[in-house]
Amino acid sequence: MATFRHDVLIIGSGAAGLTTALRLPDDCRIALLSKGELTSASTYYAQGGVAAVLDQEDSLESHVADTHVAGGGLCHDDAVRYTVENGPDAIRWLIDLGVDFTRLTGDNDSALPYHLTREGGHSHRRIIHAADATGKAISGTLIGQVRKKDNVTRFEYRVAVDLILQEHNGPNGQKGKEKRCCGAYVHNIETGETDVILARAVVLATGGASKVYLYTSNPDVATGDGIAMAWRAGCRVANMEFMQFHPTCLYHPKAKSFLVTEAIRGEGGHLLLPSGERFMHRFDERGELAPRDVVARAIDHEMKRLGADCLYLDISHKPADFIIEHFPTVYAKCLQLGLDITRDPMPVVPAAHYTCGGVMINENGQTDVPGLYAIGETSFTGLHGANRMASNSLLECLVYGKASAEHIGATLADVPEPREHKEWDESQVTDSDEDVVISHNWDELRRFMWDYVGIVRTEKRLERALHRAELLRNEIAEYYSNYHISNDLLELRNLVVIAELIIRSAMQRKESRGLHFMRDYPGTNDEVVDTVLTPPIS
Repeated sequence: MATFRHDVLIIGSGAAGLTTALRLPDDCRIALLSKGELTSASTYYAQGGVAAVLDQEDSLESHVADTHVAGGGLCHDDAVRYTVENGPDAIRWLIDLGVDFTRLTGDNDSALPYHLTREGGHSHRRIIHAADATGKAISGTLIGQVRKKDNVTRFEYRVAVDLILQEHNGPNGQKGKEKRCCGAYVHNIETGETDVILARAVVLATGGASKVYLYTSNPDVATGDGIAMAWRAGCRVANMEFMQFHPTCLYHPKAKSFLVTEAIRGEGGHLLLPSGERFMHRFDERGELAPRDVVARAIDHEMKRLGADCLYLDISHKPADFIIEHFPTVYAKCLQLGLDITRDPMPVVPAAHYTCGGVMINENGQTDVPGLYAIGETSFTGLHGANRMASNSLLECLVYGKASAEHIGATLADVPEPREHKEWDESQVTDSDEDVVISHNWDELRRFMWDYVGIVRTEKRLERALHRAELLRNEIAEYYSNYHISNDLLELRNLVVIAELIIRSAMQRKESRGLHFMRDYPGTNDEVVDTVLTPPIS
């Protein structure tokens, strides 16, 4: 076990964390944590692209308006405008770093010669992309730049256990009046040891929490670690009931968590019933280009009505060359599974995809706890409202990563150095001979969340889910107190916190709006705004 000292600790290696690391001053000593390799974050798997106003026929006001419509009236206008207005500069920064976005072909007079696609909820083509592997292109470029930075120490295969809080002089010089976040206990997955990393500022960029559901498009690391740690440290969370289900994940026993990009519908893909009939026009006049919540509910409704295991997404009416050029990742993956998307429709189902709520922050990424920042999917900025519009998420990472880095850089000199902190104590615990408890609880948690707190909810289902979550939380806490920790146990401990936050938030929202659909309350209630939960005083 060891103690490390840095100026800034960044927990997470996706677009949010990497952007923050690259935007911080070069003389800032940075520790960058990743659960696996640096590419293990959700960013790497993003297919669609980044939304920004880059075309002369588009406008900032149009992007703002589209975001508000998709967000069901709950988006915070200041956050929307701040993000949208800073979008073009964020894209130019990525281009300057070397991200190889797909270019226009042939003669063109565009000021920015890149191909822009359109996705659900957008009124214009404003999605800049690298074919259908945008996340891989952005992640690879940002990681390459981080590897060149001498001031960034990379800690791979590490999972944060809990944040470290210390009492320091408050704003009026009074001792003990302010608890600051000064680092974290960090578990080394490979060695089993737990170290202390101290820092004057800590940035949570751990991504979302979609692994709380049985079916998800997210990688295994998306277990809500940052949100759970911030909650335990005393941070408020907001709008956790708004969990976005991506309408189209590939339905195949060998295609674990493989997302079929929204851009396929943007480029004319049709959603079909098993009979081959199109159906989206019965649910929304925008058809396949309706926002994700509408499309996901429509697919869920038709699957349940027909008793079907899946529905289908078809782009085969487009030229084969067009399909292969624009969607090489999806084409290659499906071909590997024996499915030629230039000829055949793809079997698809909805799956948990994005956490629209999160840790409440201000425009600088600051949480309720001094010294603690949260950015990206971990955070709640107010940008997404009741439903995230496609491809606004990576943009949020880039914009708020820069904002947090600039605020930290400007204020770090005034922040006290953390005091020495006690090492991780394992003297009172033993090795477990019943790891089956972890796997059983993990499975039970994700199944009841899928069954009771999924795309369509009822009060009775939520009450059942809350009862089970409380029982599991107590059982997991007892297990955590008696046995050596492991990555699986830490993730399960965080997921049960996330489950309870989602359930309690959903129980408070007595209406149906965006991603939250309640059979008991099918209409909207304009008196209900954000659902804010405050942790109990410890």
